[in-house]
Amino acid sequence: MPVLCAVALAWMVVSARPIAAQAPPNPPSGPTASSFSGSVVAGQASAQPIDLSLDDAIQRGLKNNLGVILSATQTQQARGQRLSQLQSLLPSVTFNAQESVQQVDLAAEGLRIPGFPVLIGPFGYTDLRAYLNLSLLDLKSLHEYLATRHDFNSAQLSAQDAREMVVLTVGNAYLLVLADQARVTSVDAQVATAKISLDQAIARHEAGTAPRLDELRARVDYQSLQQQSIVSLNQLEKDRLALARTIGLPLDQKFNLTDTAPYSAFDQIDVNAAIRDAHANRKDLAALVEQTAAAQEQRKAATAERLPTVKFAGDYGDIGVNALHSHGTGDAAGTLSVPLFKEFSLRGDAAVAQSQLDTSKAQLSDANAQADADVRDALLDIASAQQQVEVARSSVDLATQELSDAQQRYASGVSDNLPVSQAEQSLAQANDQYVASLYRHNIAKLNLARAVGAAQDYKKYLGGK
Repeated sequence: MPVLCAVALAWMVVSARPIAAQAPPNPPSGPTASSFSGSVVAGQASAQPIDLSLDDAIQRGLKNNLGVILSATQTQQARGQRLSQLQSLLPSVTFNAQESVQQVDLAAEGLRIPGFPVLIGPFGYTDLRAYLNLSLLDLKSLHEYLATRHDFNSAQLSAQDAREMVVLTVGNAYLLVLADQARVTSVDAQVATAKISLDQAIARHEAGTAPRLDELRARVDYQSLQQQSIVSLNQLEKDRLALARTIGLPLDQKFNLTDTAPYSAFDQIDVNAAIRDAHANRKDLAALVEQTAAAQEQRKAATAERLPTVKFAGDYGDIGVNALHSHGTGDAAGTLSVPLFKEFSLRGDAAVAQSQLDTSKAQLSDANAQADADVRDALLDIASAQQQVEVARSSVDLATQELSDAQQRYASGVSDNLPVSQAEQSLAQANDQYVASLYRHNIAKLNLARAVGAAQDYKKYLGGK
């Protein structure tokens, strides 16, 4: 066995050859539906509350929402995969600079020649060399590159669609907090009214003009509304936290919503025109089109595996005992590869690629139908919620008048306070229905904007134009 003194005096390798892309142990995943409820917290909480408009909230969400961030990382990953696959179609050039010193023990190799030295060396050489590798004909790699290019386009479109989802998610959270605030205000007003009724019942009972039952009934109504106030305030605080989570605000940051959600009737629009806009503008549909195109290229790549490939490999450089005493040497080789007995592998790859293509086509067809359904559902919800708002607003007016009449009758001693209690419950229910219907109406308009691919133009839809 030779005793290698092979001491590398200098082993320098300057390589332009790309490193083969390897999948990381935990590759970054794209956003899920729950991702849009989270965010990356930006900044520190301030001692003073901040004013937050709907525009401010959406802009913060577009910057900090987890769904947008994950979409961006997915786009970066798709860009890297496209560049890695592109290299397989381009020349690969490597430069090596090598200095080697070696010593050989002939006895260890079993060579014992009388009069011949047992050890040879040390000897060495210098080799400066460039290597070239080039695929002259490789249709499989070409189609795989085209597939990664479609995947990259799909990732870009998905990132744009993620911004639409952020507008919908943040808008929903903002409007929900507004609805909670309106509900808290309504319940507080009802508590104040119930307190007046309770004070009247106590005064009349103490004066002997009303039974204790009236006082007990009024006290039950008052305490019941107090409980509703506690529940409403708790829900408001929880929904404020949810809004902060979607836009990246620190959870201990206090904020005031500066926008309101006034009712604005929505103009009638052409359903067919809205559906055409959806198919033309929605980025999620365009992303699925690109994914289907990528699956088609992968299917072509599976077919191209059966075709011959032609590759060239060559090198040229100087080699000698040192850089001053060297000679140019080179090597060139062309390779033609033809698969002869890989039938099962080829058929298997083709079957997998075909199944992926069929899946993409089915998903695209379903997504187109779902886009139609989204538009129609949103328009139905708008029409329904619009009618509910009108009815609920009328119910609030009627219940308010009913309560006023009942209170006057009770104060005049014409009746007991049972009608007052019933009127207070009716008013509470009417107010709750009005707040809920107004929220549903605005959310339905946001859903329509999302359905036609115009969520970032949300002001037009919330304004009812």
